[in-house]
Amino acid sequence: MRKYCLAVDIGASSGRVIAGGVEEGKLKINEIYRFDNHIIQKGSHFCWDLEHLFQEIKKGIHACQEIGIKPESIGVDTWAVDFVLLDEEDRLLTEAVAYRDPRTDGMMEKVFQIIGKEQLYFDTGIQFQKFNTIYQLYAIQQTHPELLRQARTFLMIPDYFHYLLTGKKVNEYTNATTTQLVNAFTRTWDKRILRQLGINEEIFQPIHTPKTLLGNLRKELAEEFGFDMKVILPATHDTASAVTAVPESENTIYISSGTWSLIGVENQDPICTADALKYNFTNEGGIDYRFRFLKNIMGLWMIQEVKRNYRDRYSFAQLVEMARREKEFISIINVDDGRFLKPNNMVEEIQKYCQEMNQPVPKTPGQVAKCVFDSLVVSYQKAIQEIEEIVGKKFSQINVIGGGCKNELLNQMIADVTGKEVYAGPVEATAIGNIVVQLMALGDIQTLDQARTIIKRSFPLRRFISKKESGRV
Repeated sequence: MRKYCLAVDIGASSGRVIAGGVEEGKLKINEIYRFDNHIIQKGSHFCWDLEHLFQEIKKGIHACQEIGIKPESIGVDTWAVDFVLLDEEDRLLTEAVAYRDPRTDGMMEKVFQIIGKEQLYFDTGIQFQKFNTIYQLYAIQQTHPELLRQARTFLMIPDYFHYLLTGKKVNEYTNATTTQLVNAFTRTWDKRILRQLGINEEIFQPIHTPKTLLGNLRKELAEEFGFDMKVILPATHDTASAVTAVPESENTIYISSGTWSLIGVENQDPICTADALKYNFTNEGGIDYRFRFLKNIMGLWMIQEVKRNYRDRYSFAQLVEMARREKEFISIINVDDGRFLKPNNMVEEIQKYCQEMNQPVPKTPGQVAKCVFDSLVVSYQKAIQEIEEIVGKKFSQINVIGGGCKNELLNQMIADVTGKEVYAGPVEATAIGNIVVQLMALGDIQTLDQARTIIKRSFPLRRFISKKESGRV
């Protein structure tokens, strides 16, 4: 009988509960339950609805019982940087304010007045984004310092869900690194940074790595579900879980393609150099204390918003096909311009940008979609060139993982522009990475190399080569 592990994978727009295990040398996965996630407004802030999300997690666990699956373990991964503060009685002291909330406007510059930008980067190795946890905490300190005085516990979003499941309060390593508060070399909370900013270091929990067994479910939850499970820390940052599932780590640049595009390579050590700072690369924690040297690029969030602005009249597949037909239209936007983070209307913002830059203004849905895809690929190519310059090495292939790897037009465009082989898959990389870490903790898989070998044989990849290359074959 296959041993099942449950991966709870929650992204910005949806969450999934996926069961997986190894059978005859291959990893088999099964989506048990899917649910929506979206930002809601609470008072003056944009927030995540944690109560709704936890109820959906429980529904996914109940669904296992309905189909006769009794999982051995469970682990939760989500997006990075966002968090909650608990008071002395472990009650929520803050809402889970979303990274797209404008409360951090101007905070990065204020922090630089206290801690030099270079020093902050050389200590943490984390790229500068205005929504990083460090700036969110400083925003609270500037506007509601009493909350930080009352706080007793800092938990990131998956940490909080693990606390609800077990009663154990820990901070998981891969997600903690995204706060810009963890020292890249000691791999612990950087107390000097916290003291310089006047943030109480006592609220932060011990940092635990993926594969840590937290314990079993709270007694009342085990009784509610009718079975108990081990709760195991996966790489709780969804990108760290996704990169765990990259089948080939040698000579490969990965693009984790979803709401965001995360493009980078896997390293044994952080690269905290002047060039890495200049190009704003990050060194986020990975499995087995590896580092994800990557750049965070605006991703398919833009096309999601375009779809919404057109009142969902067109499916993603239709937008891709309409973009494919707009061969003659070319306009390039800077996808990382802050104006595209949360505009009132993405289509209008794209059109205004093109007009301001004296470029052809996209008018049809197909032209808007093509503008987004063309611009993403230009941004990818620039990041690839920067990676190769910094590490002093040329890479022969790109592995696109995550939901975005289903976009064949985008995959082909990447191959055409970069001239590199592009491999697409696995689609469910994040859940797969979550599951294999649990299986490693349970002893069913011994090493990361073994996990990647199993993943490679379990999920076929689609290969794309540049049209120039294919013309010579």
